[in-house]
Amino acid sequence: MDLGADAWQTFLHVTFPQLRSALLAGALLAFALSFDEVVVTIFTSGAQETLPIWIFTNFARPRELPVVNVVALFVIVASIVPVWIAQRVAGGSGLTSDSPTGTAVAASVEATP
Repeated sequence: MDLGADAWQTFLHVTFPQLRSALLAGALLAFALSFDEVVVTIFTSGAQETLPIWIFTNFARPRELPVVNVVALFVIVASIVPVWIAQRVAGGSGLTSDSPTGTAVAASVEATP
């Protein structure tokens, strides 16, 4: 801001890029934990029936099992897409590399003075 930028430009070009990865990680963790903690969701949901509760209660009814399987598939796909986007935004190369894992680390350590 001392170079003439207003508050919005400062937030957009300085603050938000520093917070982006933390916000994305927090959103992914909240999304994953909301499906993982079914027991906590059952106790805290009140009168609403959330998607994890619906899936959990419909496992007891075998006649609706195909519907539950389709919904579970969509939940898995909906979980994979944000993780893939987060990896692309973070710029990580993932677990793939051109050389074996130990060789790349050893070569970089030997190259440094």
